[in-house]
Amino acid sequence: MEILEDQFYMRRAIGLAAQGQGFVEPNPMVGCVLVRDGEIIGEGFHEKFGQAHAEINALAACGDASAATAFVSLEPCCHRGKTGPCTNALIDAGVAKVVIAMPDPFEKVSGQGIEQLKQAGIDVQVGVCESEAVELNRPYIKRLQTGKPWVICKWAMTLDGKIATHTGSSQWITNEQSRAVVHELRGRMDAIVVGIGTSIADDPMLTARPPGARVPMRVVVDSDARIAIDSKLVTSADKFPTLIAVGPAVDHDKCQQLRDKNCTVIQLNSADYSKAFAELLDYLGQLQMTNVLVEGGGKVFGTLHDAKMIDEVHCFIAPKIVGGTTATSPVAGSGLDLMEQAIHLSAIKTKTLDDNVYVSGRTNYSDLS
Repeated sequence: MEILEDQFYMRRAIGLAAQGQGFVEPNPMVGCVLVRDGEIIGEGFHEKFGQAHAEINALAACGDASAATAFVSLEPCCHRGKTGPCTNALIDAGVAKVVIAMPDPFEKVSGQGIEQLKQAGIDVQVGVCESEAVELNRPYIKRLQTGKPWVICKWAMTLDGKIATHTGSSQWITNEQSRAVVHELRGRMDAIVVGIGTSIADDPMLTARPPGARVPMRVVVDSDARIAIDSKLVTSADKFPTLIAVGPAVDHDKCQQLRDKNCTVIQLNSADYSKAFAELLDYLGQLQMTNVLVEGGGKVFGTLHDAKMIDEVHCFIAPKIVGGTTATSPVAGSGLDLMEQAIHLSAIKTKTLDDNVYVSGRTNYSDLS
């Protein structure tokens, strides 16, 4: 019975934590529930980067946490960052027990928070609903483990698997409900990435409308700096952060023109598209970016697929058929030899958006060690 109760309170904490998605990065999402005598006396979550952590908000909500049990979805921090140590706050509040879903892999915490609580005489239990806590914070964990952000690929396609007709026409494949979901997704990203082909063909803005929790950096992978100076991305670079990632043999005069228009231009070392993309992800990781949305096109998706760099997929399917041998499919590249090698998504979610079908899930490339 006690195990079921612990799971109930921890799932409540994890649900609270999820409300911070898009607001707390590069920090992890964390929730905390305080329980005494079988009743919730306080709860909270990390609401925004730089603001109070989940434990502090939960303690403030209850006033008196003496002899309570704290259910926390991630190991409490024990160092001073933007805020003070949560371990100290729990100790000072007189909690009797702390139940933790998972240790924090961040090197300044990583077991030290657990040890500090134990040293203070608090009963500590670790591992309740751990897999669910890990699932919630996979992007945070990946960035800590690899230095790279979580890569989410999004595309819209017809029932016959096309993202454009043979003439390049692609607006609009999906309906307004699907496009609204895409804007919600954009609004919690650190960056939105497209290839130069998509930039030239669609001349997109790559903004979230209406604005979301974050203002994503617009990124164009543009080896030869072919993006037009009068494109929407370049002309709006004074309002929205815009990064052009160019190759090693680029026209430096064109790069200066882009910089003069408020674009950030970085020169990647490799002419190989796959290696260049890996470089770009390293760079975005150095900027503390946690979630990156890639919106195409086929060459970009194919490159990421071949290099096993896709962590999550969001696909919007419209009940339309356009046909055409040369019509574009979402994922190009070399592809796989055998069907048994195909990526099979897990943590799958499906939703009907009027006459569109929305499928999302993560790839096995994103499995954590």
